[in-house]
Amino acid sequence: MADEFDFDVLVIGAGPGGYVAAIRAAQLGLKTACAESRETLGGTCLNVGCIPSKAMLHASEYYDAAANGAFAKLGIKVTPELDLDTMHGQRRDAVKQLTGGIEFLFKKNKVTWLKGKASFEDAHKVKVGDQTVTAKNVVIATGSSVTPLPGVTIDQKVVVDSTGALELPKVPQHMVVIGGGVIGLELGSVWRRLGAKVTCVEFLDQILPGFDGEVRKEANKIFKKQGIEFKLGTKVTNVAVNGDTATLTLEPAAGGEATTIEADSVLVSIGRKPNTDGLGLEKIGLTPNQRGQIETDHDFRTAVSGVWAIGDVIPGPMLAHKAEDEGIAVAENIAGQHGIVNHDVIPSVVYTWPEIAGVGLTEEAARERGEVKVGKFPMLANSRAKTNHEPDGFVKVIADAKTDRVLGVWCIASVAGTMIAQAAQAMEFGATSEDIAYTCHAHPTHSEAIKEAAMAVTGKPIHI
Repeated sequence: MADEFDFDVLVIGAGPGGYVAAIRAAQLGLKTACAESRETLGGTCLNVGCIPSKAMLHASEYYDAAANGAFAKLGIKVTPELDLDTMHGQRRDAVKQLTGGIEFLFKKNKVTWLKGKASFEDAHKVKVGDQTVTAKNVVIATGSSVTPLPGVTIDQKVVVDSTGALELPKVPQHMVVIGGGVIGLELGSVWRRLGAKVTCVEFLDQILPGFDGEVRKEANKIFKKQGIEFKLGTKVTNVAVNGDTATLTLEPAAGGEATTIEADSVLVSIGRKPNTDGLGLEKIGLTPNQRGQIETDHDFRTAVSGVWAIGDVIPGPMLAHKAEDEGIAVAENIAGQHGIVNHDVIPSVVYTWPEIAGVGLTEEAARERGEVKVGKFPMLANSRAKTNHEPDGFVKVIADAKTDRVLGVWCIASVAGTMIAQAAQAMEFGATSEDIAYTCHAHPTHSEAIKEAAMAVTGKPIHI
């Protein structure tokens, strides 16, 4: 590439999309730098998102199993004692190891880490902290941040966002979660298991927007059974903090009489917004769309030559694995190869207990496109789930009625996040429900439920 630039590729942001793009570009022989203002690499996901939340979810599951009698039913008699400091410590250790691993990979692949906040001077010149560098190609991978709730101040003490909810020094007596999406349900589940009363307030009439309708309803039932209280079709109009207590004013979403509830912890989790502020996009003539996202073509090129964008900052689901795949693809496209991401097959997972996962179309979306066949299999009838005392949930396979091609797979199961990979792989290669039904599955495994659901689609169920 041209010698007049400091770098062939400069990636802005070192989250899952950014660090992967930088490493792949370097592997392809491009002189690569990555600008990141955090003290550690890995972005939101590794530092304050996916990774630390899973560490707390996993630890809280063990505590809950010991405290709620699940261990006792297996013949294991224990009286658990919560050591929250140690639980936080193992979370921080996981983060330290993984972010350090990314730094090692940068060194191994000769990626230059430019420490500081980046902003464009022009399409090929970027100021990073106190220095200015040039690059033939610039990849915007700045991710997303918490969407604020108008009129509500996050103090990270009483009113917290997802970052603050990971750092609570004690178990709340009553936590109110504003938002019934993935983040709110995951973190609400953590503190419910550890002893907090949890109330989830959701503006819509059902939790988990974007997920399959049957999955949303079943998940709601399961979470209620676990002790989470839901106020659906409800909006929060005010949060007043007095000392260590917050008073929330609630109103029906459709309008009506206001009520109040009190809590000693309020988690605001109403979504995330793309990080475009401060990038200097106006200097290069790039304007975000109405949602604040940067539009790109299929190859992740923006409207400005030499400027590319990936991850949460562009349209599509805000998921780390989507960003990673886009990071690989954009690096390969810059190098003159053919990087492709199939955005129709991006799995989503909620890491509650049980886990909830889906890939492809919901039944509602599939029916809007044409006639479909649907097969379901309850986890209650799955031998591995039965022996593990994990009866909740089901697997649902949606296929085109004429071609039998699988359009979507949705499941609630203890290991749904792992199970969904099989469905995604099958769909990536155009599988039919019969393809899945006649694929031999190891026994006994939870994944047999996918086979059984596919068999139900073909009209040949065995265990139901």
